[in-house]
Amino acid sequence: MVYGFKMKLKKGCEEEYKKRHDNLWPEMKRMIHENGGSDYSIFLDRETCVLYASIKISDPERWIKGSENEINKKWSEYMADIMEVNEDNSPVSESLSLMFHLD
Repeated sequence: MVYGFKMKLKKGCEEEYKKRHDNLWPEMKRMIHENGGSDYSIFLDRETCVLYASIKISDPERWIKGSENEINKKWSEYMADIMEVNEDNSPVSESLSLMFHLD
C-alpha cells in the first residue's frame, strides 16, 4: 500500500533538512526497510514549509510498530530542532487520503 502524510518544517530550516536527509544514517535506512518501507519520497512546499511524504509499506501494523524503534526515536530527537514536533519529539504528522495512483 502507499501511505501519504504531511509534516511541518520550521521556516528557514529547508537547507538543513535537505542536508540531514542527504546524509541519512545507514541504521535509519535499514530500520525503514526492516519495517516494510520502500520507495520513500518527501516533498517540500517552500511557500508553507509543509513536507508531503509518500512511502510504500508492506504491512501497516509493522510500519507503525517501527515508529517505536530506538533508532527512530533517536532520529526524531535529531530532527526536533528544525520541525514541528510532539512532546516526545516525534514529528507532528497527519495522514493524507490517497485520491489517485497510477502504476
